Amino acid sequence: MKTTIIGLGLIGGSIALGLRKAGVATELIGVDMNSEHAVMAVKLGLVDKILTEDKAIALADLIILAIPVNALNAFLPSVLDAIKKDAVVIDAGSTKGSICKLVANHPKRNQFVAAHPIAGTENSGPQAAFHGLFKGKTNIICESDKSSASTLAVAMKVFEALEMKTIFMEAEEHDRHVAYVSHLSHVSSFLLGQTVLDIEKDEKNIFDLAGSGFASTVRLAKSSPDMWAPIFEQNVEYLSQALLEYIMHLQKFHYHLMKRDTKELHRILSKANEIRRVLDNQTASEQKKESTSIN
Repeated sequence: MKTTIIGLGLIGGSIALGLRKAGVATELIGVDMNSEHAVMAVKLGLVDKILTEDKAIALADLIILAIPVNALNAFLPSVLDAIKKDAVVIDAGSTKGSICKLVANHPKRNQFVAAHPIAGTENSGPQAAFHGLFKGKTNIICESDKSSASTLAVAMKVFEALEMKTIFMEAEEHDRHVAYVSHLSHVSSFLLGQTVLDIEKDEKNIFDLAGSGFASTVRLAKSSPDMWAPIFEQNVEYLSQALLEYIMHLQKFHYHLMKRDTKELHRILSKANEIRRVLDNQTASEQKKESTSIN
């Protein structure tokens, strides 16, 4: 398939590498508003060439939109207006409710797949892209019934080429779950980083005293604000609910800390330890599935 990737950063670039290696994309065309990123993407072999939006969209059999969600909302309707018959458009945005509502009545809605391949690092730009980013990760497709059977088949081929497992959700359900599991963790990391910077004025102490626990917890704070600020804004309703509950737990912890109630602090920490069971059981289940499929 002649494939156009719009947005040549970590996600778009890594998708391009995956589709090239799997042989899904016969030609890769790139589009990026940042001219330096566009040049770098060609130099790194992420895409074969750079074209203007109009030409890149008109030529493509498959269009991947890997741009910030605020830009996606402004851009998607015009992309659907311009695509040729039987072309497929897939987005990779981290929020789905607003984008699905936006194109709900578009005459070419059945040529669009609302997807969220859940993967990433704290790095950004074309140089951050790498093959294998998506391997073994989860992809979510929303409102699959709004996409035609042939469109959905192309999307599944794409995500199978990236070695992802795909699950299906409604858009609002997706946004609610990712607010708690993904978006809240990013807010926590950003604000932990800000808190430490505000309190600890000696940057050398931060570097010298930061152990692996701090480094892993604050890693997400190195993520791109250009990407995450729009995500937070787009998912404000569910993220606000998540933050209120998180703040409530922080306040309870602070209360028992000030009372020096070690027993209650231990109970809170022990209850939080249950997350290990959830994650370990899921990992074991996935490994068992892989072993069974191999055998």
